[in-house]
Amino acid sequence: MIAALIRFSLIQRLMLLLVAAAVVAGGLWAFRTLPIDAFPDISPPQVQVIVKAPGLAPTEVESRITFPIEMEMQGIPNQKILRSTTKYALSNIVIDFNDGTDIYWARQQVSERLTQAREALPKGAEVVLAPISTPLSDIYMYRVKGEGYTNSELRTLQDWTIRLRLRTVDGVADVNSLGGFVRAFEVLPDPRQLAAQGLSIDDLERAIERNNRNAGGDRINRQNSMLLVRTLGQLRDADDIRRITVVTRSGAPVRVSDVASVREGSLVRYGGVTADGQGDVVTGLVLLRVGANSRMVVEAVKQEFTRLAPTLPKGVTIEPYYDRTDLINAAVLTVEKALGEAVVLVVLVLIVLLGNLRAALTVALILPLSVLFTFILMKLFGVTANLMSLGGLAIAIGILVDAAVVVVENVHTQLAHAPKGVSRLHLVYRAVTEVATPVLSGILIIAIVFLPLFSLTGLEGRMFAPLALTIVFALLGSLLLSLTVIPVLASFLMRGRAHGEDRVLAAIKRVYLPAMRWALAHRQTAVGGALVALVLAAALFPFIGKEFMPVMDEGQTVVNLEKASDISLEASLAIDAPIQKAVLEIPEVTGMICRSGADELRLDPMGFYQTDCFLQTKPREEWGYGLETLHDKLRAKLEPFKKNEVEHGFSQPIDMRVSEMLSGVRADVAIKLFGDDFAVLEEKAGQIEEIVKRTPGASDVFRARLSGQGYLTVDIKSEQLARYGLNNEDVNDVVETAVGGKVVTEVIEGNRRFGVLLRYPEPARTAPADIERLLIKTVGGAMVPLGMVARVTEVDGPVLIQRESARRYVATRTNVEGRDVVSFVEELKAAIEREVKLPQGYYIDYGGQFENQQRAAARLGLVVPVSVALIFFMLFSTFRSVRQAGLILLNIPFALIGGVVSLFISGLYLSVPASVGFITLFGVAVLNGVVMVAYFNQLREAGRTVLQAVQEGAERRLRPVLMTALIASLGLVPMLLATGPGSELQRPLAVVVIGGLFTSTLLTLVLLPTLYAWLETRAEHRKNRNGDKS
Repeated sequence: MIAALIRFSLIQRLMLLLVAAAVVAGGLWAFRTLPIDAFPDISPPQVQVIVKAPGLAPTEVESRITFPIEMEMQGIPNQKILRSTTKYALSNIVIDFNDGTDIYWARQQVSERLTQAREALPKGAEVVLAPISTPLSDIYMYRVKGEGYTNSELRTLQDWTIRLRLRTVDGVADVNSLGGFVRAFEVLPDPRQLAAQGLSIDDLERAIERNNRNAGGDRINRQNSMLLVRTLGQLRDADDIRRITVVTRSGAPVRVSDVASVREGSLVRYGGVTADGQGDVVTGLVLLRVGANSRMVVEAVKQEFTRLAPTLPKGVTIEPYYDRTDLINAAVLTVEKALGEAVVLVVLVLIVLLGNLRAALTVALILPLSVLFTFILMKLFGVTANLMSLGGLAIAIGILVDAAVVVVENVHTQLAHAPKGVSRLHLVYRAVTEVATPVLSGILIIAIVFLPLFSLTGLEGRMFAPLALTIVFALLGSLLLSLTVIPVLASFLMRGRAHGEDRVLAAIKRVYLPAMRWALAHRQTAVGGALVALVLAAALFPFIGKEFMPVMDEGQTVVNLEKASDISLEASLAIDAPIQKAVLEIPEVTGMICRSGADELRLDPMGFYQTDCFLQTKPREEWGYGLETLHDKLRAKLEPFKKNEVEHGFSQPIDMRVSEMLSGVRADVAIKLFGDDFAVLEEKAGQIEEIVKRTPGASDVFRARLSGQGYLTVDIKSEQLARYGLNNEDVNDVVETAVGGKVVTEVIEGNRRFGVLLRYPEPARTAPADIERLLIKTVGGAMVPLGMVARVTEVDGPVLIQRESARRYVATRTNVEGRDVVSFVEELKAAIEREVKLPQGYYIDYGGQFENQQRAAARLGLVVPVSVALIFFMLFSTFRSVRQAGLILLNIPFALIGGVVSLFISGLYLSVPASVGFITLFGVAVLNGVVMVAYFNQLREAGRTVLQAVQEGAERRLRPVLMTALIASLGLVPMLLATGPGSELQRPLAVVVIGGLFTSTLLTLVLLPTLYAWLETRAEHRKNRNGDKS
């Protein structure tokens, strides 16, 4: 079949050239139209349930909302994990599904379960599904500015003009509004006037609700025409509300204006945004729909802003403060630059080591053709061009030419020694068919090496699957093109003239050949030296730290602030101003936008005590120092605020969301203590926090406070209620409306809707005594003070309740600096087990990077040996010898020497990218072994003795082995030296491969011939002895 393919290619040379041209054209088109992003979509299929429960305390929300919904969600197929966060007036339930689950199917399942759960929820609870987005959907953040406009006016513009326009952009899941004041009409009853008129707040609520409606009376026929009938009673402004009649007594109406003041104000706020020490601002956040391309969507959003700008009120502008495309462009540029430099280096090596410009050009053409072929397959399979997929191409660059080198080398040999009368096409055909099988075997072996990457699950699986796919695509393209297009190009470009040996190779041989002969003569010393090196590398390995993934510099810093757990929103926002002014004293910081509390959509259930501050800075090249120095300067500015109970930590937009997605906590490591009793959880978590703080490497340590929130509890007296003919709902309604506030209806202005908020004025609802004076109307019309039927007390209670798999937990979080995550957690675990005694039923779970590192290591530990076994069977099927297959596999442990040593010297940790580097190393090391052993066998079949075959074969295969190693190494040098965003993920891989190939190549050229000569000579002697005996 392969021979037929090669024959067809050489017969139809013009057609193959047209196919090559089509690959070029198709590849260029695919590259221009490929979706581009910074990362693959690393979010699991996730459905988020948001329940707004105005006025309810966390314990009430947990028992009446969170728990019933969790019970309904359990048992949904393909469910991976169920988490919930319960806070004041909010329940946020997140259901992660197994990879591959259709998001729309998952949402349908959750929706069906919610239909049943709604029946058990309290009146007034608003249940919604979050938009079809992911935790990483925050792609564009902007601020709405306008000189002379109030924050209420700007928020109205954001909600009813800007947001609605942006939601029409394809790929936008939703637009979140944050900051400012949501315009509303406030009705503030006067308790004295209500009492004087014998009215309750419920009377006022019913009157407003019933006097805000238009109605239709169908139509009236009039001869040949008709009239549509309608009544106009809808509220249009504050005056209409004031004129509403609440009750009529003796023909005299009692209007709303008689018992309450009406004004334009705002709804109750659950979050706010401040900027640059200047107070409240209005911002928007564009959310990416699942499956959409962030770069294209952001560009479309910017275009929509351009069209929108002329229609905005004079003086209103929109200023972005976070743009995901900045990171995307920088990350893709990093890998594209490394890719381009790698191609140049590889071509130079080809020219130097092949010593023939035509041959080098023929081989070099495989690079652009294979890359463009890969772009076509990426387009067909929906793989985005991102840091990982393009990184896979950069890794493959050094391997792509291997097949073409073997083909071109053999073609050149055949042409140089061709007998007269044999056609050029026949010689090319014979040369290519001779090496087609080993070329195919070599490519398959390398492809098998990358199979473990497809077995990874979770975040690491979603991150590295595109890398493995592009490598396999590139190898497939290289194989097909080397057996079809390269022979055609060789038939046109290459001549039969022999070329002399180049000086570089000659110089290398002058060193190599004596060294190889010495090793053959001193086998035990050579093997012993290699074993010593292997033992030393093994001794170094425990001193190499382990982590899940290196932290990527996204180019933007987020300062995370944690304040006193019972702080009010107004106080929280007030503290932000001096913090911002202090930080802006750092010359490199040009802006700081801080968000406290929950957003409009409640996608991020932050409390008033939690604040995320986005820093805007000058370009990095103007700093004169690195990111760690900036963090040190920020710490110096933030340290004085600890006296105000303000703790701080640092993160980045994507890193923050990834950590939260993995463990529900925004940090490298989450120590979760599970249990039921709040007091026990609080006590034991406090002990854990102290241990974490004193563990070397801990940074930005914070423990979620369960208690510390003051509660004003209205304890209803059932017997007193019965005496007055009242029930619990009567009390609840009065407290909910008078104290918490209730939107009783809406005023419609064109397409805009503004709530009518009924609530007592603040002086009448602040102290417990005020609450006790609230009047409840009995069935008989009597007014009863709430204090007569309930006891009002102040108690302490939880501010936050977190649950995972329907169990409460409290999390202590920490970042890790100056050491690896795994050793940090292992030391921490030992200290906690030694010092913290947990009651029965309580347990600790370690989440975040540590959990993912352990999962990835366990999976690779299982799959890599299976992959090595597959390689062994491939080698055995190729050489029909267990001895020779085992000999080639010996390259793998010796290749580890350089990888381990290079990791140790560089100070990098063993991470998933480093593990990918070792996997790549296995493939190249095995391939070099195949090249050597196959040629040794070929020479022996031609009549050479074992020693002759080894010496001659090692000399003749020096060039291809060096080329394979040098090209693979130099192809990764640009990744090693890159400094842009994303280089942190590529560097460990490059370090491992380059270091490993150095020792692997050295041992392949020296140790493998020595071991081959020893083993094959012993085998021959044993065979001869057996022959003599017979």
